Amino acid sequence: MDVLRASSAIVPAPFIPTSKTQFHKPIFHNFTPKPGFKSSFHRNPSKSRLFTTLSSSPTTESVEPPQPEVEIDSGKEKFDWYSQWYPVMPVCDLEKTKPHAKKILGLDLVVWWDRNENEWKVFDDTCPHRLAPLSEGRIDQWGRLQCVYHGWCFGGNGDCKIIPQAPLDGPPVHTFKKACVAVYPSTVQHDIVWVWPNADPQYKDIITKKKPPYIPVLDDPSYTKLMGNRDIPYGYDVLVENLMDPSHVPYAHYGLMRTRTPTVKVDREGGRPLEMRVKKLDINGYAATQDWSNMNFIAPCIFHAFADSDTDTDSEVDRGNGSAASSESQKAPPPNRRLSLIFMCVPVSPGNSRLIWTFPRNFGVWIDRIVPRWLFHIGQNLILDSDLYLLHVEERKIMEIGSTNWQKACFVPTKSDALVVGFRRWFNKYAGGEIDWKGKFSGALPPTPPREQLMDRYWTHVVNCKSCKTAYKGLNALEVLLQIVSVISIGIVAAMKQNMMSMVARTAIVSTAIVCFAASRWLAHFIYKTFHYHDYNHAVV
Repeated sequence: MDVLRASSAIVPAPFIPTSKTQFHKPIFHNFTPKPGFKSSFHRNPSKSRLFTTLSSSPTTESVEPPQPEVEIDSGKEKFDWYSQWYPVMPVCDLEKTKPHAKKILGLDLVVWWDRNENEWKVFDDTCPHRLAPLSEGRIDQWGRLQCVYHGWCFGGNGDCKIIPQAPLDGPPVHTFKKACVAVYPSTVQHDIVWVWPNADPQYKDIITKKKPPYIPVLDDPSYTKLMGNRDIPYGYDVLVENLMDPSHVPYAHYGLMRTRTPTVKVDREGGRPLEMRVKKLDINGYAATQDWSNMNFIAPCIFHAFADSDTDTDSEVDRGNGSAASSESQKAPPPNRRLSLIFMCVPVSPGNSRLIWTFPRNFGVWIDRIVPRWLFHIGQNLILDSDLYLLHVEERKIMEIGSTNWQKACFVPTKSDALVVGFRRWFNKYAGGEIDWKGKFSGALPPTPPREQLMDRYWTHVVNCKSCKTAYKGLNALEVLLQIVSVISIGIVAAMKQNMMSMVARTAIVSTAIVCFAASRWLAHFIYKTFHYHDYNHAVV
């Protein structure tokens, strides 16, 4: 349930800067629930008595990591990365007037709207002529995908419609098979474009045999489901295990996300034991529980956590120190108030992944209807940034020891790590501890860029989010407008003779100029911190 409790800072509350907002210490404001909604979220008091746990001398006794309760033995069955559906992008962030470049499993793809067939298409992002990227092209006046290098045009089936350089009275070279573009099976489900990463003709109708994972709550009109996406500068496996780990929230996201105050505090941040169990693990993923919440990992992309009052949990759970679980931890979620966390993790290339998220809920729906998405994304990006550098470095250490040696190198003795251990067990057992890149990469990770580039928001999120991109353009225009007003105001005062303007009017105009200039400087700082780069210093709390 801690996964859902911690989500309060990323689900319903937009970030609204105030005069007291300090950008060197990011804060995410939470919304006030409607009367009748009993919140289980509590902010840690600023002053509390800390209890220090004293450890005895080190012991050499081995401690077994938490294991799945049921593990299906599938023999030597191996996970096929290219026989799965992958989410590409939310439809809300795709513009129909231009093609979009995306990479999945190392495959360069172009996503574009075919208005002739009224559906999204996913092609190989390579023109068969001279291998130029089609994503740099355009949609022509007839709704065809045009390569802007030499003007070749393609229809929705990948067939070449015209080669401008070919004589009209010559052979119809545009009909040759080598003039066609590879088409990947695609579909739209839950307002997300999905792709099957195999363009072999035998998979043309794969949608009739196997569909993308279906999550009913995403088709329920009574739920809100604002979506977001971001390119992440660390790999798929590190991304997945981090999202499955609620015990890092009080520390890596300190000051950004609320967590429940434990009965006994051992430190300021409020970490505590978590009773997490992996119920069943097989090649398709696993199911897990924690208190009143269920969690499903649907291989390879989806991690879904949701509250369920019907979850099979023990009435009292031994916390390992002889005490029973507090009554607070065993309370069922409020009736008729449902919240889910849905993360879709996409392998892009070694050291890179893409995250698509949505948090459906059936309360406070009106908030999402009146508040623009980009205000929510401010807080959500702060949360992603606050542990981004940690995970980027962690991935390189895992690479040094080898993914299959993860459990030997990492000490994971508590049930708080049960889901992470379960994922690593699935990843090593069924995928051999690696993603099948089909020989496209050597396996080495890209070099670490400067911190400001590593944590860049503009190219990893803003350009791919329609709401944030619109806000970015609008706020930049407002900044310029404020500067113009400031300059014009000063010009008016300077041009007017002293006896032509009263002291009151002169003072008002000068004050306006100063206020507009100060506002433009504050806005420039806000734009940079919100849409470009916002570092997170864990030493400053």
